[in-house]
Amino acid sequence: MSILIKSAKIIDASSKFNGKTKDIFINKGIIQEISDRIIKRSVKEISIKNLHVSQGWLDTGVSFGEPGLEERETIENGSRTACLSGFTDIILNSNTLPVIDSKSDITYVKNKNKNSAVEIHPLGALTLSSGGNELAELWEMYQSGAVGFYDYKMSVRDPNLLKIALQYVQHFNGLIMTFPFEKSICNDGQVNEGEISTLYGLEGIPSLSEEIILERDLKILEYTGGKLFIPTISSSKSVELIRKAKLKGLKIITSVSINNLFFNEKKLINFDTRFKVLPPLRSEKDRIVLVKAVLDGTIDFVTSDHAPIDIDNKKTDFKNSLFGATGLESIFGALNSLYKTEEVIDILTRKKDFFGINSETIDEGSKASITLFNPKHKYTFSKHDVRSKSKNASFINSEINGKVLGIINNGSVVIDE
Repeated sequence: MSILIKSAKIIDASSKFNGKTKDIFINKGIIQEISDRIIKRSVKEISIKNLHVSQGWLDTGVSFGEPGLEERETIENGSRTACLSGFTDIILNSNTLPVIDSKSDITYVKNKNKNSAVEIHPLGALTLSSGGNELAELWEMYQSGAVGFYDYKMSVRDPNLLKIALQYVQHFNGLIMTFPFEKSICNDGQVNEGEISTLYGLEGIPSLSEEIILERDLKILEYTGGKLFIPTISSSKSVELIRKAKLKGLKIITSVSINNLFFNEKKLINFDTRFKVLPPLRSEKDRIVLVKAVLDGTIDFVTSDHAPIDIDNKKTDFKNSLFGATGLESIFGALNSLYKTEEVIDILTRKKDFFGINSETIDEGSKASITLFNPKHKYTFSKHDVRSKSKNASFINSEINGKVLGIINNGSVVIDE
């Protein structure tokens, strides 16, 4: 397919065209020409007011449902949602039914998505069925395309198991992920332990439950070597621990959920289950520290933490509703409301190589892996903007700034015209 993008402002710090408005001609998935004015016949032309383009974006924390939980989300619809949300690459969690913990499971996901414009990079479970007792088939899953190993939203209960896993995967440069959460401290916890939990009599989840496991896992990493990904930290103390670990030279990366950057615990005043997420929304002080830590590089990634939950398990009483919110469709507008657009693009395109993903500069001769967006479109995010099968979006009724138009990747165009 031949594609001509007209009058697009290029936001790509690695490109000589950065900050310039150009026409871009793409043929057979490769950028053939970038110039002030290009005229081509018999091509798909994309001409949109205030069009901006950047390298394709990466989300490091996405859940769907298939196989087994298709009522929440399918791979097909989830992939299209990711495309229309601006993502050319997503890291897919293993929290399906059954859990993705074998070579055949990884192959299934890859095959289901082979014709999509978005690249799905699946995670395999760290332990069999994410049960925490025995390591899964890590090497076999790695050979089949798994980019890391993670028991979704669970810490590794046995520190020796984590030690063995970190040592084992170094033989093939594997990546271990551990969620910092000591559940025994807050078995029935619903929200952050703080002002709101006290005021409304809700069981709290103290930041200590995150920090105690984070500190343990960092000490194990320091002993074993290797690399470790800590997803979705949420407290100011966690930021401090990560910063110190990086200064020591540990190979540690971490992410934060857009929910924890944009909202604080006061969103729980009305017991709205859309804001029941894990980690929970913390204090305003924590939120501000997290926002700054993304800019200074202490936090490497911002994720949508996209977690579709079916209506029966979300629209129920607060205590029995499941944790999680969808976020692919709103993350760009939310980030663009917190940071400058150039900073947002850096956040969404940085450090892809940690997962073995190439960064494709917007330049002649490069693969066309491009996100299209309008950073000046202010609007109130509504249920109509949710493309996921599940509608548990925390950003409904939030004012955000920036609209995604779609992507060009793998020779395909998925765009909301």
